[in-house]
Amino acid sequence: MPRIVGIDLGTTNSLVATVTDGAPRILRDAQGRGMVPSVVSVDDDHNITVGVEARANALHNPAETVYSAKRLMGRERSDVAPLLSKLPYKLMGEAGDAIRVKVGYQWLTPPQLSAEILKALKRQAEDALGVLVENAVITVPAYFNDAQRQATKDAGTLAGLNVLRIVNEPTAACLAYGLQEKEEGVFAIYDLGGGTFDVSILRVERGVFEVLATNGDTELGGDDIDRLMADRIVAEVAASGRHLDPTPELIAQLRDACERVKIELTTADTSSIHIDTGSGDPIHRAITRAEFEEWIRPLVSRTLEPCRKALEDADLLPEEIDEVVMVGGSTRTPLVRQMVGDYFDCTPHTDLNPDEVVALGAAVQADILAGNRKDLLLLDVTPLSLGIETYGGAFSRIIPRNTTIPCSVKELYTTFVDHQTHVDVHVLQGEHELAKNNRSLARFKLGPLIPLPAGFARVEVTFTMDADGILQVSAIDQRTGQQQQISVKPTYGITEDQLERMLKSSADSAAVEKEERMLIEERNESQMTLTATEKALKEASSIIDETDLIIIEEQVEKLRDAMKKASYMELRAARERVEGAARPLASAAMSAAFARGLKGKKASDVLGPGAEALTPQQINPAHQQAVPAQLKKN
Repeated sequence: MPRIVGIDLGTTNSLVATVTDGAPRILRDAQGRGMVPSVVSVDDDHNITVGVEARANALHNPAETVYSAKRLMGRERSDVAPLLSKLPYKLMGEAGDAIRVKVGYQWLTPPQLSAEILKALKRQAEDALGVLVENAVITVPAYFNDAQRQATKDAGTLAGLNVLRIVNEPTAACLAYGLQEKEEGVFAIYDLGGGTFDVSILRVERGVFEVLATNGDTELGGDDIDRLMADRIVAEVAASGRHLDPTPELIAQLRDACERVKIELTTADTSSIHIDTGSGDPIHRAITRAEFEEWIRPLVSRTLEPCRKALEDADLLPEEIDEVVMVGGSTRTPLVRQMVGDYFDCTPHTDLNPDEVVALGAAVQADILAGNRKDLLLLDVTPLSLGIETYGGAFSRIIPRNTTIPCSVKELYTTFVDHQTHVDVHVLQGEHELAKNNRSLARFKLGPLIPLPAGFARVEVTFTMDADGILQVSAIDQRTGQQQQISVKPTYGITEDQLERMLKSSADSAAVEKEERMLIEERNESQMTLTATEKALKEASSIIDETDLIIIEEQVEKLRDAMKKASYMELRAARERVEGAARPLASAAMSAAFARGLKGKKASDVLGPGAEALTPQQINPAHQQAVPAQLKKN
């Protein structure tokens, strides 16, 4: 197989690496530099420049110099509205379309901008190796959604690369540290990069990596520390009564100076900012490490909540973590290392260069795909739950979040009304109990179905997710063999609000939504019970005891009233009373039906194998949406 490289496409800096003689190494340029600044700009002739040259251009031409393009990947203009006032470059884009950024005379999408960075990395690798590089593994934050992952793959294609695998950055870090060489252990990967924060909990056993849980904050990284410092300085100047014209050029200089101070304070006790404002009144500010740490402590504290949630999902306590691996340039900050060490009660791993560790791990994964490593198996997870919409607007999870991938899960569904001929399968992604609050991925119709009584159709829905997180959904009518399937290709445009609802806000509304969902499903069950009972009353009321008949009718009337106003528990109790009272009726109705038309036959002879085991469920006739039977994974 041709050479495969590993690429860390970062928010601030990007790197490319390969495995040589069994060990991963960073591929460097002629000047010995490994990192390529993730910056795209234009020169005086409006030609695209990338990396060091582009970053230098940011100080005098910030309006046409794009940094942090990774934060724009797979998103619409409305998604990044809070960032617009803080970005010096111009953005455009209509609803449903990808963002476009002005660079010289061109308007480029984030994947196109990232492709320019990837092209620079590709050239750097080819110069270092002396061979053509066409295949790559690219890393992404663990919490990148499907649209952002697809945008990353598209960027690779635009750069002339065949992207063989998208790997989560924390997982790559584990590979770089060689944790697979340990017999077993549980590790936390704390990744605070330029634009995002991720934490992953992994178990390693005999060379098998299993991701137990992942969590993070998609709007927290080193860029936010730089911005916080810059905003603090600007506020102080304004408070002193001095006039300050915050031009894009001045803000770019201030941001650059704050980043330099942040880096210096990792080893020094004090540093200073000095900026010539051009008005004869320069900005000069000395900053101590203690002061800097006071400023950023709230941001660092924000990273500990995702750590707590990831541990909770993995059913672990901080003290059960064997080792903590630090990833990302921002983890050089002493306060970050101190607070993380205190939280996990251990000394974090800082042996490898935190800027390079992800690229090195990507190179190890590339080596695995090239067939050079047979002793490793990488089992990643899906960061968000996947499922379908069910009757009444509920969300039925088929693949829960943090499920190991690749995976394939099947669920059995059936129909809501008699003689239904089609069902509509609506595929969703998210953590909410209600479908309307989750992200719509795709929908398709299955049919025609054999027109059977409600509850007798058997529709098997299968969700299959590959190692890259690409989803295939299929539905098959088990009686006719009629099948429909779709490959869920992500589209750009998911809003940050949607993502926050999926992962953060869902915690606030989970209890309310769960109760609402339970009520929706109980109403479905109750309506099914009413329909079946009323049908049986017409057919068999004359052959049951009159006392039983009176009790049934009373309980049916109470259930009708309960469906209008009752809570979940009250409605459930009313339904169960009807079902209890109607047992003699159901038995009589079944006997009568078989006596009339099915004498000498079994249900399976008429309705197919397994009919006796079916539990009637329902589907909304208006929406024709699939409704889950008892959800059992095959």
